[in-house]
Amino acid sequence: MKPAIITFAPASMALAGRIAEHLQAEIFACGSSGHEAKTLLPRLFAEQRPIIGICAAGILIRLLAPVLSDKHVEPPVLAISSDGASVVPLLGGHHGANDLARQLAGFLNAHAAVTTASDSRFTRALDEPPEGWVLADPHDAKPAMMAALVGAKLAVEGHAPWLAEAGYPISHSGAVKVLVSEQQLKVDRGLVYHPKTLVVGVGCERGTAPIDVIDLIDFSLKSENLSPRSIAAIATVELKADEAALHAAAAHYGVPLRLFSVDELNLERYRLSDPSPIVEAEIGTPSVAEAAALKAGMLAVRKIKGRRSTCAIGKALKPIDATTLGRPPGVLHLVGIGPGEAASRTAAVVDALAASADWVGYGLYLDLIADLRDGQAEHRFPLGDEEPRVRHALELAGRGKVVALVCSGDAQIYAMAALVYELLDATGARALSDNARRVAVESHPGISALQAASAAAGALIGHDFCAISLSDLLTPREDILKRLEGAAKADFVAAFYNPRSQRRTDLIEEAKSIFLAHRPAETPVIVGRSLGRPEQQVEVTTLSAFDPATIDMLTIVLFGSSTSRAFTRGDGRTVAFTPRGYERKERSDAE
Repeated sequence: MKPAIITFAPASMALAGRIAEHLQAEIFACGSSGHEAKTLLPRLFAEQRPIIGICAAGILIRLLAPVLSDKHVEPPVLAISSDGASVVPLLGGHHGANDLARQLAGFLNAHAAVTTASDSRFTRALDEPPEGWVLADPHDAKPAMMAALVGAKLAVEGHAPWLAEAGYPISHSGAVKVLVSEQQLKVDRGLVYHPKTLVVGVGCERGTAPIDVIDLIDFSLKSENLSPRSIAAIATVELKADEAALHAAAAHYGVPLRLFSVDELNLERYRLSDPSPIVEAEIGTPSVAEAAALKAGMLAVRKIKGRRSTCAIGKALKPIDATTLGRPPGVLHLVGIGPGEAASRTAAVVDALAASADWVGYGLYLDLIADLRDGQAEHRFPLGDEEPRVRHALELAGRGKVVALVCSGDAQIYAMAALVYELLDATGARALSDNARRVAVESHPGISALQAASAAAGALIGHDFCAISLSDLLTPREDILKRLEGAAKADFVAAFYNPRSQRRTDLIEEAKSIFLAHRPAETPVIVGRSLGRPEQQVEVTTLSAFDPATIDMLTIVLFGSSTSRAFTRGDGRTVAFTPRGYERKERSDAE
């Protein structure tokens, strides 16, 4: 998570800028009153964002006190003096705060005021093992830590060099026994660490139920008394990249799913204990489960067959960095950034953009989210290159990348989502590569122009409405005219996307003429230009006064229904709305 730097005085901005550049952090200037911080800090804390306040420690304590509950889930919270001389970790000491304090102290040539007893004497607490080791029972750490602080030595069995590196005295006759093993073990007066050394190889039939795969993995682990905490990854053949059961199993155990090509699995064919001629005839390699498991080093559990899946478990000599195994499944995020302003983006959209290594989109849309960019590679396409844009995004994801396909408004509404699925379903000359067809697709809705325009000028879409694109590039003109006639007759509020271009000027004029034949001349019309941008303009007019010549492609137009009304408020602003019928309901209830 990107750290958040909190300032309360202009004098702190220079120091905040230095730290932000060093940590790639985000600065929040809250002002001297601290009013904004009362809601900001609890939100950042709930999001697990590391918080660095350039202020007195007491300010952060008072602001966060109402949300403190469980120290095991606290993000790092640090206070830095305004002169940058002292760095004080306040919360999350065992979740990175102490390490972050030392890092910043080194950068600022400052003093890290680490007060956690274990971290004052040792560079790492026993309940904070490094990546690759997991403490079996966190409750065992406190008595062991207390013993170490008063001089007890550790008797370590297994591979955990970080204990000595952290400063713990090691002796075969130590009073605190430490076992490092993939086995499910219990120890009195000591600790058990599980190293992340296991790779679970899985093969399955298409459409296998997730519970079947999870049950088979559990059975395979129990057959050799192995702990699921030692799983570093679940691995399979890349042909199964989109298999829901495998994604569910990876999520169940909290580990990544990693993929190997048929050729990569074939490299293990001479080490297999149970090759399958049937599997080789079908996909070109004699094994999936065992071959994938062998990428760890050696087999710990030979292939076990379930009803519709197989499982084998491989074991490495030391913890595995899962990112070195094969490749990850590709993910394509369909992102709707809203009309343009930062305030209109949803939290899900911001998170998806942050999680993506590559952003693909029309150049203007990428410019609108430039404030969120944090090292992502941009792939810019001109307006009109929709299919090349979507194809590029899918093929990038097919290479194992996490990609955001950026759309304005909502990706589902006159944007790229439908084209994504059209290409995923395409065959023949338009077909994608096999890997691109298997990427996971996650959609993150945004605020569409029709919502933004209606909200900016009242509530015109408060009752039944429809949306019609007036672009005849993809829809035959005759179909557009039929839809206009149908919407006008049915008395829908109608939102018109792509209302006018340099080449096409008359369809919006046709729309006005058709609707005037079915609506009163005073029917409200909303014209919204450059919504969500500094040059935004929103006008409420009437159907008879509406001038189609004044609009362009950056405009959306909403025609009201026969029941829509407009009025001018006390501040001089005209608003339009469509009643839902509550007045009739009240009369009916009264009668």
